[in-house]
Amino acid sequence: MAKKNIRSNGQVIGTTLGKETLFAGTMRFTDSLKINGTLKGEIISEGILYIEEDAVIDADIQVGSVIIAGVVNGNIVATDKLEIMTSGKVYGNIRTARLRIADGVVFKGKCEMIRDPKTVDIFSARVEKLKKTVGSV
Repeated sequence: MAKKNIRSNGQVIGTTLGKETLFAGTMRFTDSLKINGTLKGEIISEGILYIEEDAVIDADIQVGSVIIAGVVNGNIVATDKLEIMTSGKVYGNIRTARLRIADGVVFKGKCEMIRDPKTVDIFSARVEKLKKTVGSV
């Protein structure tokens, strides 16, 4: 069930997917999203993603910022920041400009710090993005 305008840590959450929610596919949002349920597929946004303690995410994630308290199986690119809370579990590679990891976190993967979030990594960028980059040269 989607809910709007819930406050979390003093910030307004645009949409919340509840514990009973199961979503499969590509999730795109613009502002902020909090997930308490299960999501399989892909998440794309320049906004803020909150993955709550009960959430299970089987997806590659490309967002501006992400705060993880649940389980993520997939690679994560957070152009601004990535924070893993004590209950968080990440099984996949991460790329971010700023990283905060709490004690007790489970993290299995590689970490790459992004210096310039606008740079294109030819090994992880989508084919469409690479074609646009090469075409503009």
